[in-house]
Amino acid sequence: MPTAHPTKQRLLDRGLVMLLEQGFHDLGVQALLDATATPKGSFYHHFRDKEDFALQVIDQYMRHVHAGLDACLGDERRVPLDRVRRFFELTQQAYRKEGYLGCLLGGLGQELSGVSEVFRRKIEACFSEIATRIAACLEEARVQGDIPASSDPRRMANLLVDCWEGAALRSRLRGNSGPLTAMLDFCLPRRVSER
Repeated sequence: MPTAHPTKQRLLDRGLVMLLEQGFHDLGVQALLDATATPKGSFYHHFRDKEDFALQVIDQYMRHVHAGLDACLGDERRVPLDRVRRFFELTQQAYRKEGYLGCLLGGLGQELSGVSEVFRRKIEACFSEIATRIAACLEEARVQGDIPASSDPRRMANLLVDCWEGAALRSRLRGNSGPLTAMLDFCLPRRVSER
């Protein structure tokens, strides 16, 4: 995939942080331009408007999420349930580095889903993509006998994503990883051999 123009990439990178910290409505285009030393014309050269910008930030965020999913779920040295847990653990580490600002999708979803059909559909599609990838790994676990044969991997994957998003919100409120760790330990406990 070709890399973005350096100015556009700088705006997307800083915009991700600002959207996590401030949300969509409180993010001012001028503040973003000031933070990146970018002329206004350059912003509108790369983005139609603030909504287009935020949607492209989501796309960039999802590229990172997919890279994490690929690395973890494709690691055949681990059993499937450990791969799924590893993805969430790495995500948790990223949240820690960012100061427990949480998930961009969750934050924007809470802020915008009731007022913007475009964002509601986009964010729901992103969550659905994540769940689909996790479900494929859970299907491997079902076939291998690590979860009951009667399990519904897609339903389990959706529930994991839902639980994770709730835990991410609670971690943001508390400023620590406690809710994320509790969610993982309850939903995907470490195997005895790993402890």
